[in-house]
Amino acid sequence: MIDSSAFQGKKAAYYTLGCKLNFSETSTFGQMLQEMGVVTAEKGEKADICLINTCSVTEVADHKCRQAIHRMVRENPDSFVVVTGCYAQLESETVSKIDGVDLVLGSNEKANLIQYLSDAFAAKAEHEYHSVKTKDINTFAPSCSRGNRTRYFLKVQDGCNYFCTYCTIPYARGFSRNPSIASLVAQAEKAAKEGGKEIVLTGVNIGEFGEKSDEKFIDLVKALDQVEGIERFRISSLEPDLLSDELIEYCAHSRAFMPHFHLPLQSGSDEVLKLMHRRYDTALFAHKINLIKEFIPDCFIGVDVMVGCRGEKPEYFEDCYNFIDSLDVTQLHVFPYSERPGTSALSIPYVVDEKEKKLRSKRLLELSDKKTHAFYEQYIGKEAEVLFEKAPHGKAMHGFTRNYVRVELPAIQAREEYDNEIKRVKLLGFNHDKSALKVELI
Repeated sequence: MIDSSAFQGKKAAYYTLGCKLNFSETSTFGQMLQEMGVVTAEKGEKADICLINTCSVTEVADHKCRQAIHRMVRENPDSFVVVTGCYAQLESETVSKIDGVDLVLGSNEKANLIQYLSDAFAAKAEHEYHSVKTKDINTFAPSCSRGNRTRYFLKVQDGCNYFCTYCTIPYARGFSRNPSIASLVAQAEKAAKEGGKEIVLTGVNIGEFGEKSDEKFIDLVKALDQVEGIERFRISSLEPDLLSDELIEYCAHSRAFMPHFHLPLQSGSDEVLKLMHRRYDTALFAHKINLIKEFIPDCFIGVDVMVGCRGEKPEYFEDCYNFIDSLDVTQLHVFPYSERPGTSALSIPYVVDEKEKKLRSKRLLELSDKKTHAFYEQYIGKEAEVLFEKAPHGKAMHGFTRNYVRVELPAIQAREEYDNEIKRVKLLGFNHDKSALKVELI
């Protein structure tokens, strides 16, 4: 039984590391606590409850998690500190031994955050940790929230069945699972009633949606497309082999799904893709890119690329670079390979040193800039619809076009009432750092 009186008047501070899914979940945790009478601590205020939602995608992420935990403990003495997320699942005992940490919740337990907190308050427990083996992670914690953002993030799926050689995420989040389409439509309708205009579909491997049921991802997309009030949907990331030709064609003519895809390539070398145990080759990836551009010529296409993984010999990286250069994609998310304990990639003999990883990353980032700028330049002088996002008073406002071109409205023209509003603009030249196109309202 939950004792709500134990929460009344308490202040909470939150810190999130990692992916959009984590940010969405943290926002939902915040809503749950707010319903119990907890308020968010203002900047500089001491919190009674600290919640850190962790990531473990790289060794650097693990280090940042430990730093964040120590900082939250130091800045909020005598607070009740809760750690959850991927690092908490994979290293629960280690995290529980950090001085000041009171409660560690793994992937199965975070869905019952309020109950665990209530029990811990009642028992005045310290250094408790709860996590289960990967095969036993089976809960799904719903999440559709925006926190302090304009866009909502709707969690449609969790976990992953792929077990790529470099990745620990399936161990941290368990096997793929999802709720019903009806429940997700209901969450989207609630977001619309709250004034939401754009929803991003998030998950770990959302193309696996419905793997254990008759409902498929394309069915979810079609159902969400009918939700009145939501004017824009975006799909956060889809595995190339799970991006069906049918989905591409549907999105080309849909009411609300934007001309915007994000695909994890990881490597443009077939040899490296085999070492990674990815489920596609470069031919399939190129087919998907070409089909997207055939049906949706103005589509923004983001691509994830990993550099310096084990087995990536110099000639394989050159194959990767040349393949990506040949593709009509818009932007690269480049990240260096990080050794993860327990992964099968550690058995691959060829190791790329850190200096070489940085050089390869630099080349790909330069290629990304070239492609992104070329994509933006196509739209200079044209008109577009932009959903504006909240900006600090006196600062320029930013937003995105339907096909994810970032824009900047000068502070002198910005108005608070433009936040979460779709406005028609004329796209001008690049801003000072070329991160956006300047615009004027029409």
